[in-house]
Amino acid sequence: MSVQERDSNSNGFNAYATLLTRPNYLAGALLLAYTLNQHSPSTPLIILYTPETMSEHSINALRAEAKHPNTILHPVDHLRLPKSDNDSEHGMVAERFIDTWTKLRVFEVLEIEGKRLGRLCFLDADMMIFRDPTPLIFNAENDAYLSSGDGKRLCATHICVCNLDHDAWAPKTWVPENCAYTHVAGPDSIAEVKSEPETMSEMNTGTFLFHPSSGLSSFVLGAFESTPHSELRKLKFPDQDFLNMVFHGRWSPLSWRTNVLKTWRYWHPKMWRDSEVAILHYIVDKPWAAHVSTSPSGDKIAGYKGDDGETHSWWWAAFAKWSAERSFQNETELLETVKRYVASGEGEDNEEMRAMGGGSQDYAKKWVKSEGEGDGQSKQLDEKDGEDGEDGKRRNPDGRPDLLQGPHGPILRKPMIGERGHGPVVRQR
Repeated sequence: MSVQERDSNSNGFNAYATLLTRPNYLAGALLLAYTLNQHSPSTPLIILYTPETMSEHSINALRAEAKHPNTILHPVDHLRLPKSDNDSEHGMVAERFIDTWTKLRVFEVLEIEGKRLGRLCFLDADMMIFRDPTPLIFNAENDAYLSSGDGKRLCATHICVCNLDHDAWAPKTWVPENCAYTHVAGPDSIAEVKSEPETMSEMNTGTFLFHPSSGLSSFVLGAFESTPHSELRKLKFPDQDFLNMVFHGRWSPLSWRTNVLKTWRYWHPKMWRDSEVAILHYIVDKPWAAHVSTSPSGDKIAGYKGDDGETHSWWWAAFAKWSAERSFQNETELLETVKRYVASGEGEDNEEMRAMGGGSQDYAKKWVKSEGEGDGQSKQLDEKDGEDGEDGKRRNPDGRPDLLQGPHGPILRKPMIGERGHGPVVRQR
């Protein structure tokens, strides 16, 4: 597929990129590509994918979809920490390191189809486009920042630390008054990067922009190789925490509209406007995991707390449009493959979909308050906290079986809980 959207400074072309390591994010990645093509058709999406962990059917689906929007497929190898004898082979926190480091492979992408990249913006695969984000991302102001100094810089959005769900894994500093978005006056405002409180100097890596270069790639991957693995394993949100360490004092804020967490619709109503959302981020449970239901009073219900009915309905509306177009184009095999990873009309009717839906909050159950109850500190439940089930398999206190180790990481008996930089989500092989 031809690549368009040449950079105005003739140093390369603009592109977005995402990462797909598991088939159960296939629907998310395809709808990201589809909606990006609707709103920014001249800017390609590069889908980095790992053939090792993607089924043949799902890879064929990617190839079929790439014929339609401005999408380019780019296979990559996993980036993983080697197993250590000192590491726990059980427990969900260790589990989430399986895929997340592969996100750093995006810094190795310097050219596509023989053409040099000038600007590259990474987007998580659980995002959807609702208006053209390109003017907010590929612009002269961001270019000036990325090119300044030694050029080893990023543009990104702040993390949200409101923690209104009071998750036990969150640091005690995660409160609304320390959230950058609490201080954003309206849809046109951009949060400032500040050193105090520390939370206002931290970025969310669901969206980040950079100028691809061999120097920047060496800077990031070199830091990964030189950081002790024992330190990397301590990170709760691996790629996000790591990039915050590497780019501390080296990032500039993007508009909140380029990485809009779905919870902000009710967490930050002063800032939120439906019409201003450019890139919506479906954190935690995914919309394709279950259909939106309706309460007796007529309210839309979705998400593990039921508050995300409106935003999840937007995803399903786009999916219906995409499905109708692909059906008209006789993409039967593509549609059949995607149906395996999308909830049926009956809702969460299989284990894979349950893992993507309300079960995502099982992550929080993996953490319990330490002796200083209420101090924001937590500890991980380990194997000794569990007991054997009737089937003879070791189980955690909440009844979930532990995991066996395979050649490329744990073999799942139950949902994998993992994270790629914005909060607890669920993945499964």
